[in-house]
Amino acid sequence: MPLQTILLALCALFVAAGPASAAEPIRLGAVLSVTGPASFLGEPEKNTILMEVDKINAAGGVLGRPVEVIILDDETDVNKAVLAVDRLIKKENVAAILGPTTSGNSLAVMGKAAAAKVPLISCSAAEKITKPVNPYIFKVAPSDRLAVARILAHAKTKGYKKLAILTVSDGFGQAGREVLKELVPAEGFELTADEVFGPKDTDMTAQLTKIQGTSPDAVICWGTNPGPAVVAKNRVQLGLTTPLYMSHGVASKKFIELAGDAADGLLLPAGKITAAAKLPGTDAQKAQLVAYATAYDERYKAPVSTFGGHGYDSLHLAVRAIADAKSDKPEAIRDALEKIKGFAGIGGIFTFTPEDHAGLGPDAFIMLGIEKGDWVIVGP
Repeated sequence: MPLQTILLALCALFVAAGPASAAEPIRLGAVLSVTGPASFLGEPEKNTILMEVDKINAAGGVLGRPVEVIILDDETDVNKAVLAVDRLIKKENVAAILGPTTSGNSLAVMGKAAAAKVPLISCSAAEKITKPVNPYIFKVAPSDRLAVARILAHAKTKGYKKLAILTVSDGFGQAGREVLKELVPAEGFELTADEVFGPKDTDMTAQLTKIQGTSPDAVICWGTNPGPAVVAKNRVQLGLTTPLYMSHGVASKKFIELAGDAADGLLLPAGKITAAAKLPGTDAQKAQLVAYATAYDERYKAPVSTFGGHGYDSLHLAVRAIADAKSDKPEAIRDALEKIKGFAGIGGIFTFTPEDHAGLGPDAFIMLGIEKGDWVIVGP
């Protein structure tokens, strides 16, 4: 299947944008997994970027110019992600790149963006994307370390002492496994089992049976759809009752759909957008999150997810940097990104520094449970 290209030909939509419609557009690129196994991540990212670009241009664009985003679908394929970044840099001459969607694809392409001195704002979570810091690489998805810390804090409140982990063998899973193997013992837990499954595996009963033989107090599964949904179903099929935590990689209604009744009772860390309407009225982000969720639902007739929020944040951070720099030159955008402080996004409040290109703290996550096919807030 050839690389799919979605060019946002927005000039016809700039009637309300005033002077921005007559100016040369500011060109950004995006590499997203719109199709393939990670489409449940990439499609809401694409949808959100389309929606927000329309809003930005209707309000006059940035620096009096319209914003144009060239979105390339990597089809959740690492080689196609590399080709897409090459195209954006060498042919499309974009000022900055949003994405990729997945950690593996981000890790594969970030060297190319950095070598070309084009800032890249990844939509994926792996800690290795921004640690160590690369001057031209930023990310908006909260780091695995923050998610693991939120799970372990919840496990402590439950009095759990022994934990087992089950991780997928892709970029996201491998990065999470490293952090889990570090933090589980560091936080005083005993790691009873360390099992792995493949991204295309359709039965994890063998791994779950081995884990159950070690008598853990809880199990942590780290992956993105569809694997974790299979784990949830296998757990029920085996009659296991050991508490099961999932990662933030499944924080969308799609996971609940895939897992069905087997999702009930599961726990996971997630961005506030996942359960925005259920946040207390005192939450400082609630109004912004509900407004985004409402707009998304009205346009796409679908619920928002954490992952659409990554599209929102990557785009708006790039636009904010362009406005602050008063320039669409890649190096100026990079410099301005590194100075952004207190930026209220969908994923949290971002503050970048020369030492921190991830920008989020522990408050980016809340703990959610699943009851009767819906989210419930079980902890901060």
